Amino acid sequence: MSDVVPIKTGHEGSTADQFKAYFSRLRAGEMGAVPAVGAMLLLVILFSSLSPYFLTTLNIANLFVQTATILTMTVALVFVILIGEIDLSAGVTAGTGMAIFVKMNQVLPQYWIWNLAFAFLVGLAVGWFIGFFVAKIGVPSFVISLALYLALPGVMLIILGEGGVLRVEVPEIKAIMNQNLPGWAGWAMLAVCLVITTAMGLWDRGRRIKAQLPVRPLTLLWIKVAASGILGAAAIVLLNTNRSQNAFMPIAGVPLVIPMVLFILFACTFLLDRTRFGRHLFAVGGNPEAARRAGIKVARIRMMAFIICSTLAMMSGVFNISRIGNVESSAGRAIVLQGVAAAVVGGVSLFGGRGRVAHAALGAFVIAMIDNGLGLLGIPAGVNFIVTGGVLAVAATVDALARRRSGASLNRT
Repeated sequence: MSDVVPIKTGHEGSTADQFKAYFSRLRAGEMGAVPAVGAMLLLVILFSSLSPYFLTTLNIANLFVQTATILTMTVALVFVILIGEIDLSAGVTAGTGMAIFVKMNQVLPQYWIWNLAFAFLVGLAVGWFIGFFVAKIGVPSFVISLALYLALPGVMLIILGEGGVLRVEVPEIKAIMNQNLPGWAGWAMLAVCLVITTAMGLWDRGRRIKAQLPVRPLTLLWIKVAASGILGAAAIVLLNTNRSQNAFMPIAGVPLVIPMVLFILFACTFLLDRTRFGRHLFAVGGNPEAARRAGIKVARIRMMAFIICSTLAMMSGVFNISRIGNVESSAGRAIVLQGVAAAVVGGVSLFGGRGRVAHAALGAFVIAMIDNGLGLLGIPAGVNFIVTGGVLAVAATVDALARRRSGASLNRT
């Protein structure tokens, strides 16, 4: 122990050192959000050159709204992918919860909030059920979640009846994906986001100084906040512009769903990056046996990951029925696979132990842009599935190669 050099309290490296460290991580195979950002830029260039409508104000606003459902599902799946597991039933779980919600509203429409809360409890119960079989009994997550993936659509058919479709009659739910904030509210939302980002950055810095750990230059925090402010301001100016093609029915403002999605992103990022539960989740995903020997209750962490996934997936279901105005017996079958693809594109490793919520959100934008762009070009839906599958295959290959390269770098050191 006498050879250990103590780290000075508040020791701060230079900005150049931080960039060198970042490129070193890239060379070692830690790609992070680079593939997702690269794919987004490529898709923007491609679709904007092929369709004159892709970069219009109306389509950009629609893209934000379309992304909300898959983004929320992606964030939900991140919790189980980080521990090296999978939940194929998250989508149909959300669909079943929404079927129960709509059916209960037919009987007790005045208690729609309690009906919605009960639907979320259904999601929690399904997550506990999967987590119990995986963590306590040892059933592979693929098998038990596949069983529910096959069974729950039958439950939805029983609930919805012979038609297999029920309309959503709750104005507050419909408004989520179809209404916009006043112009001033968009700017207020941006200010709150910037304050939270600054406060969290300073808090992280203070904790590291207190723990006598090296800290990043304060300049990087201000660059991050400034970049977020510039991009956010540009988006709000764009969204506050009238995007209606009907002069008598103006449409302007930040879609109501955006602050809800931002809250989910902030909350999940805080949970994973700044809490003991988050640290334990990454530890279990990286090496379950080492985590167990370190005193982490591995079974409990696994169960909590599935519970959070299924419960949060319900929010994706809410966004979905708000957008289409009804719940169908086929709800949720495809979106879970898109969510997995988005997470992998965003750099969340299928092997567990590596990934970030913000990067997964970028992956969700990539998948949503593919769907949106191909739709504008009038390409059949079948091609969309083929392209999405190809993107997932490429992303999984990149993940495997990056993991192999990272292991090789560790062996050399």
